[in-house]
This record gives sequence, structure tokens and C-alpha cells, in this order.
Amino acid sequence: MRTSILAIAAASLAACSANGTTDNSMADSDPVAGDDAPTQAARQVPVSEGSKVALADAPFTVEEMGNFDEPWGAEFMPGTDLLFITSKRGPVSFINVATGERGSITDGLPEVDYGGQGGMGDIAFGPGWEEPMGQGGDLYLSWVEAGPGNSRGAVVGKGKLLCQSTDSCRLTGLEVLWRQDKTEGRGHYSHRIHFSPDGQYLFVTSGDRQEQDPAQDTSNNLGAVLRLNLDGSAAEGNPMYDAGGSTAEIWSYGHRNLLGLDFAPDGRLWEIEMGPAHGDELNLVERGLNYGWPERSYGDNYNGVPIPDHEPDDGYAQPASYWDPATSPASLLIYSGDLFAAWNGDALVPGLSGQELNWIDLDGDRAVTRTQYDFGARLREVVQGPDGALYILEDDRGDSDGTLLKLTPKN
Repeated sequence: MRTSILAIAAASLAACSANGTTDNSMADSDPVAGDDAPTQAARQVPVSEGSKVALADAPFTVEEMGNFDEPWGAEFMPGTDLLFITSKRGPVSFINVATGERGSITDGLPEVDYGGQGGMGDIAFGPGWEEPMGQGGDLYLSWVEAGPGNSRGAVVGKGKLLCQSTDSCRLTGLEVLWRQDKTEGRGHYSHRIHFSPDGQYLFVTSGDRQEQDPAQDTSNNLGAVLRLNLDGSAAEGNPMYDAGGSTAEIWSYGHRNLLGLDFAPDGRLWEIEMGPAHGDELNLVERGLNYGWPERSYGDNYNGVPIPDHEPDDGYAQPASYWDPATSPASLLIYSGDLFAAWNGDALVPGLSGQELNWIDLDGDRAVTRTQYDFGARLREVVQGPDGALYILEDDRGDSDGTLLKLTPKN
């Protein structure tokens, strides 16, 4: 839950896009932190199986609200019915979900390195946003930029968003706040962004860039959840802050491709990530913990070589839930509304290869059960509307754009 900043939607591209690189999103269709580093034994046996429910039997109705080109991330402007949606190719558009009127950010957006899993990424309205029109506010974006040679990496930037009409906004003063350590390749950027409930910190997910080993090497900022100040600098109090450089940014590590991040109402931070060939994970993120990738996974390497499963005494943090077969999780929402009262405080995860919406019942630090609603289409993003309705973006399917779906409870 994003409290005053709204729930983010998150997204996910660690899917194998039409351009690109392999991940389990298409496989089914498709150094130690220090002597005082915490360790975590398994809290429970992770939830690994779920019940499948046909869409016709789901407790909600589905309404189509228009199509969008290669949608990736989305978030509502606080205090409005305007849902802003990023496109992998770079544009950012918006739709008034009450009237259907559409518009776009017409000026000030960055040039993106588009291809594979790269392009424009996440979107978030900054803490303290109060004025919805005219005076503007801070807008945070993530995207992929090219580097020297054939290298590239994700960045997070901030600009001032000015919306002076109902169909047109512009972004001014965009500046890069944070850069991912650059490597070659076009996969596993992750680059989800989310603010702490108190609005003091910016959390960023940084994928392993399909290199695996960097996730266990804390000299870089890959394969990690990062905690930053709002200006993009490393936050004091991070477990390896005194080391400086990229290491100082790390909050947790040993992650693969982290495509969703959200806070529960109780203040706990959760993330989802794609596994290799299966083994997708829902993790409770805690300071300084090592989540095991690529030393441990409930999935296997794509070449068929097995990866050891987690064990209670292996020294790595266990997932609360994992998928085998894969769902290819694309984003994460911890629901905080009243419209779907039974889901309040629970995790909602759209699946790409699974073509399903996963509801994970959370109880404190545990996942209790998992229910999977079969949509029959690749789902990329889920966000919570101002009235508690759910909005889901289908993945772009090559021959057609992604459809925006509105979910409301059945009477």
C-alpha cells in the first residue's frame, strides 16, 4: 500500500517480449553483508500451490476500457480519476476512468533505450502531491538508457509534472537521480519504484541483468532491493552504508528479476520476482537479508541444470510463496480498499505466462493461501483506483495493444 501516495502498480517486463530475451514469462507460453548480517530461517512451508478459478466463477466483473501500446507501469494521480500509463517505447498517456477521456504527456520525457525488456518503466507521484492540476508536482519515472559501447542500464529520474488541460501535460526539469550499474544485454532491469509509507525513502528494484552472479556480489547494485533518499543518494542506515558506492544503496540482495514492490498496511515490504524455469517468488523484504539467487531457487536453469531448493538451515531468506509451474509475475499490489473487503491487506499479482490474476492471502509475515483467476490473457499491471476498483493492463500481444480492464465486485 502506498498510503497517501496511492498504491503503485507495478509492472513487469522481465517477460520475454516480442523483441526479446528469454525469461519464464515466455518459457511457459513463454560476499556476505558483514559479520552482523542477519539470517533467516523459514517461517513456514512456502505456499507453492493454488486453486484455479475460471473467470466466469470469479467474484468480480470485467469491463474493457480501451487499448494501450506496450503498457508497462501505471499509477493514479492522487486525488483524481486520471490513470497514467507508461509505454515501453517511451510515451506516457493517461485516461480519466470516470469519463473515458484520454490525454498524454506531450513534452519533457526522456529518450529511452528500447529493445528486449528495455524501455520506459515505472511511474510514481512523489510524496506530498496535493495539487492535481495547474501547479504541478514531482513525478518519478524509471527507464533504460544506453551507456558506453554496448552497455545499458536502468535509471530513475524526477521532473515537475504540469497538467494545464484535461488532455495534455508536460514534464519540466527532468533529472536523473539514480543509475543502475551498467552491463551488456537487454534483460532483467526490474526498475520498479516505490516510496516508504512515511514518504522519506525511495525503494528501487534492480535486477541481476541475466548475469546471475552479481546478485551475490554486493560490490554492485544488481540483484537487489535498494533504499535511497528522495534525491537518489544511498540512505543512511542501510546495512552496508559505510562501504560507500553502489554497496551503500543495498537494502536486500540475492534477487533475480524483481518486478513488483509494495508495502502492506502493517508496514511490511513485499516484492515479487521471476524465477528461471519456474520458481517465481513472493518475498517479504527485510533489511540486509540474502534471498539466495542464484545459489537457491525452486526453479531450474533453462539448460535443465537443477538449482538447489531452499532448506530451512541454508542461511538464505525463504520466499513466502513460489510458483511451479511459473506464473511470470509482472507487478504487485497490496490491496488497501474496501470495495473488495476480503482482499484488504492481501497481495494481488498479475501473471504473464500464467495468464492469471493471483490473490495471495497474507497474514502478517506469512502467505496463507493462493487463488488464481484464469483470464486467458497475459496480464502485466494491476493498480487500485480511488474508489477501490481494480484496474489491470493486459500485455501487448504483438498483433494488438494491451487492453485496460476494470474489475468491480459482482452484486
